[in-house]
Amino acid sequence: MIILIAMLILPGLQKISFAQTVIDAWDTVKAPPAPELKRVTADRKTTALLLLDFNKQTCNAERRPRCLATIPNVKKLLTEARAKGVAVIYSLSAGAVVTDIAQELAAMPGDPVVTSGPDKFLGTDLEKILRDRNITTVIVAGTAAHGAVLYTASGAALRGMRVIVPADAISAETLYPEQYVLWNLANAPRVSTQMTLSRTDLIGF
Repeated sequence: MIILIAMLILPGLQKISFAQTVIDAWDTVKAPPAPELKRVTADRKTTALLLLDFNKQTCNAERRPRCLATIPNVKKLLTEARAKGVAVIYSLSAGAVVTDIAQELAAMPGDPVVTSGPDKFLGTDLEKILRDRNITTVIVAGTAAHGAVLYTASGAALRGMRVIVPADAISAETLYPEQYVLWNLANAPRVSTQMTLSRTDLIGF
């Protein structure tokens, strides 16, 4: 009797389960409220500004014009960071060289530069660079939001660092990746507890 009931119920449960996947409900999903962007003051002695993949291969008008639009905001933040003696560290995408970095954000002699894929800790000495400088807070700016920013910011958070991500200093091909990345950083387990979402004009040293 029990077997017979199970045989009758199981097909119905399978249909319900299938119908409840996010793919089937994709068009009904409503975006959650936007996360709050907070004013934050970072200790200049223990903070590093990470500028990720602002090289011409990934930050250009054809592939990612939204990246170009962030450069004035990033430049202001970079100028203030340098004036306060904040460490500045660059990353490049594969195949790029230092001279490919946007002129407005050009590296200075002595600025560390690492080259990797989306996770800038992977296969580089980025963690050692930060530890050697006693860095406990990183400000992450760059492109792509759903690549270098997401994985490097998360990687820093999972290594116990405080992470600040200015929403006007990250970019993707479209708005959607930027949206889901900020939501993820603000809500992901363990990562969110280390994360502050901000804006370049709300960050001070």
